[in-house]
Amino acid sequence: MATWKRDSRLTALQRFGCAGVAGAMSLSVAAPLEVLTVLAQVGTRPSRPGLWRTGRSLCRAEGIGALWKGNLTACLRLLPYSVLQLASYRRFVMLFVDDLGHISQWSSIMAGGLAGVVAAVATYPTEVIKTRLIVQDRLKPSYKGILHALYLIYHQEGVVALYRGVSLSVLGAIPFSIGSFLVYTHLDTIWGDPSLRFTPLQNFINGCLAAGVAQTLSFPFETVKRKMQRIKGTVCMFWHGTYRSE
Repeated sequence: MATWKRDSRLTALQRFGCAGVAGAMSLSVAAPLEVLTVLAQVGTRPSRPGLWRTGRSLCRAEGIGALWKGNLTACLRLLPYSVLQLASYRRFVMLFVDDLGHISQWSSIMAGGLAGVVAAVATYPTEVIKTRLIVQDRLKPSYKGILHALYLIYHQEGVVALYRGVSLSVLGAIPFSIGSFLVYTHLDTIWGDPSLRFTPLQNFINGCLAAGVAQTLSFPFETVKRKMQRIKGTVCMFWHGTYRSE
């Protein structure tokens, strides 16, 4: 059982600034892996064994800048996403805390998962744009930038196209939250020590482990969502597949 309290060492603006800088740096560092993952999910390039060969093939075809396609969109999305996630998380936490201000581990994870869903749904159009920018040929682009992509998708495919696959973001949050909960509830057993005694290195490993398990469980939803995001034209979903007309 944890206690909800505010950290008074930093002001709200300082916390937000630190989170923004850290988030933008982490997105930029991990951008090449994100690009290769999206391309593998949507299957727009020939499959090659290993990340190194796939990345080298992409760089030869479109230049090294191709490894950072869509990264600007991701960084710009970080601001509204973080604001909405933080505001929603605090609201959900207040719903789950008891009269003494305590909140269980499961309730805390649930609050985080619900806050993530709220932020993801509200900023979903930027995720669709990022996917479209990643899968296009950088040398012969269909979209010249973020605003151009937004304009074309809206006018050619309608506002529905900007939310294509959003239901999978909501469904994917369920196994993601369960995976995080399963890891965090067994950390004491894994390390053989109470969680209050964990070192910073142990907490770092715990976060990586929880993220890895949660991401693995929700990855099938992510793959289908990416495939739906890249589809252009009119899409009709049937029980056994997808019909597309361009």
